[in-house]
Amino acid sequence: MTEAFTDRLAAEVRARRTTLRLTQHDLAQLAGVSERFVRFVEQGKRSVQLDSLLALLETLGLELQLGTRTRSAARAIDGQLPEARP
Repeated sequence: MTEAFTDRLAAEVRARRTTLRLTQHDLAQLAGVSERFVRFVEQGKRSVQLDSLLALLETLGLELQLGTRTRSAARAIDGQLPEARP
């Protein structure tokens, strides 16, 4: 699951940067991150700093969204949580 996410993130960032006709250097300067960081994101490196990633995405006009998983594993976790009291 994590690998699929990093691959998709890498592809989306690279595609958006290309669409905007930015080099990795240009994007790094605009986002206030290092060019190396941009390269790592586009390579799908699994360990990146969240604040830097968010700055990069914001510069590209992209956003990171969270959602509740609907797979059975996520449902099983939900079943283990204590019920809320009224």
